[in-house]
Amino acid sequence: MAADPVIPADAPHASEPQRLRVRGTRLYRTLVVGVPFVWLLVFFLAPFLIVFKISLSQIALAQPPYVPAFSLESLSSFWDNLQQFTVDNYVWLTSDPLYINSYLSSLQIAAIATAITLLIGYPLAYGIARAPGGLRPVLILLTILPFWTSFLIRVYAWIGILKTDGLLNQLLLWLGVISNPLVIMNTNTAVYIGIVYSYLPFMVLPIYASLERMDYRLIEAANDLGCPPIKAFWTITFPLSRPGILAGLMLVFIPAVGEFVIPDLLGGSRTLMIGRTLWNEFFSNRDWPVSSAVAILLLLVLVLPIVWFQRAQAKTTGNG
Repeated sequence: MAADPVIPADAPHASEPQRLRVRGTRLYRTLVVGVPFVWLLVFFLAPFLIVFKISLSQIALAQPPYVPAFSLESLSSFWDNLQQFTVDNYVWLTSDPLYINSYLSSLQIAAIATAITLLIGYPLAYGIARAPGGLRPVLILLTILPFWTSFLIRVYAWIGILKTDGLLNQLLLWLGVISNPLVIMNTNTAVYIGIVYSYLPFMVLPIYASLERMDYRLIEAANDLGCPPIKAFWTITFPLSRPGILAGLMLVFIPAVGEFVIPDLLGGSRTLMIGRTLWNEFFSNRDWPVSSAVAILLLLVLVLPIVWFQRAQAKTTGNG
């Protein structure tokens, strides 16, 4: 006996309950997609446009310390203010060694810290993924436990550990490992330690998520076929965990580039990062147009790895 044909819910002759159900589904989908877009529009795009407008303005001895633009009082005033826009702030950034060195130093420090975080975080994530099922929640809890404390307090705690008469030097002197205290504070080493400690969970969790979903029967099959454990790791485990590695790299590298608190508290005056330069321009020099241009260029620099990550994810999904 042939089955009855299925009538589309949005067909003209569909029943009223079917139409209501379709409208409810469409409304639900619109809300699910629309609310995040409205959130981004209000809390990201609008502030970005304001900062971009300030970056095209001229500095002034006033409050606020720049020439206001984009007045909508009349068409003539709008055009006059539009002509006051200038790209001199961006030209200044490309010609001043301070800003160029700040960007390059930030990228270098963030890249090195991210690499160290990966070297430490991958074994931790692998150990958690291979731990017994009852122990994994405890290990995950220990990984995210530092987030229960204020970020600022955790950074201040490292001052007491790394300073000349701090806990680390006292321990090493007591053990006889060193004869004189180590100078760690106010160096790039202290900045690396602070970034790696602060952002380590952002590396561990996505890698663990990839490893936890992996079918370990593939490793057993490779071992049964005579594949050495190290080769099985590099040919099976590591490629399957690549999405988690890429996500961890982005989650650590992007905020580390613009980090301000860690280099300000743990690094010295010679630690040059774009976050500190941006702070000085805003609050010390009160040069809002130049500091806004610094922020816009920093955002553009950070967009590049995001685009690269999305393309890498698309290739990985396509190959999968």
